[in-house]
Amino acid sequence: MTAAVSSRLGRLARRELQERTAAQERCELCSAPIPSEHRHVLDLRGRELLCVCRACAILFDRPAAGGGQMRLVGDRRLRLEDFELDDAMWADLRLPVDLAFFFHSSPDERVMAFYPSPMGPTESLLALEAWQQLEAANPVLATLAPDVEALLVYRVRGARRHWIVPIDDCYALVGLIRTAWRGLTGGSEVWRQIAAALDDLDQRSRTASRLDAKERG
Repeated sequence: MTAAVSSRLGRLARRELQERTAAQERCELCSAPIPSEHRHVLDLRGRELLCVCRACAILFDRPAAGGGQMRLVGDRRLRLEDFELDDAMWADLRLPVDLAFFFHSSPDERVMAFYPSPMGPTESLLALEAWQQLEAANPVLATLAPDVEALLVYRVRGARRHWIVPIDDCYALVGLIRTAWRGLTGGSEVWRQIAAALDDLDQRSRTASRLDAKERG
């Protein structure tokens, strides 16, 4: 191999490496490159999820970090197969659709209910008494980490599936629906993708009892 060819290949290799590096996701706090699978920090001021590197994730894995305004999203996923939520209790929660998530909001000092829609996450007014009844029937809900964990409920077409998940899982589902929804009913493709996402969630979750108020990540 001549020196000229070697030099040219070296330049091409360096250019490819630079392009690959530029295409990598970066930590939104320190700008370090991060892999596609990474943690998130929630900025409570605007409920914005920030992609973070391992070092920043460790830094914010403390309640006092970020002045209490930034919280690391955990990775606990629980499949609640014995969850108690009958049709009457669901009606009392006043959700207009059969797919929703619930979380404790520290800034609002209350539990909030949202459902995915083609327009993004949509809030539904939640009756406090209905949530208290649900929490009393399912003590595991008392273990929800404020702001960064949610109860995810899926009751579409007769399904009865319930999980405790990191809040970024809920927003990933919102993003899926927002981008794949077609027409009035969504179309078969979006429902196929939703089913695949929930099956994947099942695979990554461990089973827990609704009665276990001491369950932690």
